[in-house]
Amino acid sequence: MIYLDNAATTMQKPEEVIEAVVQAMHSMGNAGRGAHSASLEASRTIYDTRELLCRFFGGTDPRRLVFTSNSTESLNIAIKGLFEPGDHVITTMLEHNSVLRPLYEMEKRGVELTIIPADKKGVIDYNDIEKAIRPNTKAVVCTHGSNLTGNLVDIERIGKITRKNGLLLVVDASQTAGVFPIDVEKMQIDVLCFTGHKGLLGPQGTGGMYVKEGIQIRPLKSGGSGVQTYSKSHPAEMPTALEAGTMNGHGIAGLHAAVEYIQRTGIDQIRKREQECMKRFYEGVIQVPGVKVYGDFDDMNRCAIVSLNIGDYDSSEVSDELLTEYRISTRPGAHCAPLMHEALGTVEQGAVRFSFSHFTTDEEVDTAIKAIRELAEE
Repeated sequence: MIYLDNAATTMQKPEEVIEAVVQAMHSMGNAGRGAHSASLEASRTIYDTRELLCRFFGGTDPRRLVFTSNSTESLNIAIKGLFEPGDHVITTMLEHNSVLRPLYEMEKRGVELTIIPADKKGVIDYNDIEKAIRPNTKAVVCTHGSNLTGNLVDIERIGKITRKNGLLLVVDASQTAGVFPIDVEKMQIDVLCFTGHKGLLGPQGTGGMYVKEGIQIRPLKSGGSGVQTYSKSHPAEMPTALEAGTMNGHGIAGLHAAVEYIQRTGIDQIRKREQECMKRFYEGVIQVPGVKVYGDFDDMNRCAIVSLNIGDYDSSEVSDELLTEYRISTRPGAHCAPLMHEALGTVEQGAVRFSFSHFTTDEEVDTAIKAIRELAEE
């Protein structure tokens, strides 16, 4: 199988990630739930990974790095824990449902919402963000990179807008963490939400968020913490405040190995290789009659994603043909990005998304190009 669905999850993991998970399952207990060696090993692994990720994202305090199960949980914690009725929040049409649905829930509870439009290439006008600011605006919540078009969002530019206006900036880094450098201080990100199973090359069921000092988020969950057992309230100290229950220590061990792999390999080298694959594929299909590619490819510094359609064919039919006839795995449909499809005009048809890894070979890319050319001729 040629796996080109890396925007959904990176299936090809470094061998050391797999080994770290297996070793953890042999030896790791429950962190913070005992003084025996198995529990202490889990605690050390989680602490070391917390420190590693804090440095990786340019943070200053490892205690502000919280582990979750994925970006969706991180974004739910942030959105439902930061805003109150009467607050105004700005977001964009580029967003995944993990941003939109929690915001819609908060809108029903009295939070005001403005959604910045995108053009037919899926690009926003940053001036629209500034124009949308009101006296009761509390935050901008936005993605760093579109999971549908691959368009990169200039977070540093938005960070300057939010800082100038005294707003919070909550960023969904699902498609960029592990591939693009992220510095929460330089980019002025107040809450960074990320998942472990995509560009970070870690196991599914891992993720987290970095919350800057001084920002208080109401916990989404309460329960076991390993400390303050006799208190009726969940501990307020970070990171325990946002980490109720047993954490995925086995997955976090794998995530630690994955981040070390990225650092050894070089994040710039990983991104360069992914973008080479994307560019090779894009240039191979863009002139094929009947093929329409979505997104802004004027700047190739973007996520390694190419979404397309062939004529009027339903995207699911094309994706099925790619799998059955060519053994190529892609993602069709709406990609949990409804407003982005509205902007692109693909609500009914959806789109076929090709997303590349630094493990992808030129031969695999060329096979995918050949497949699209042949399907377009039918």
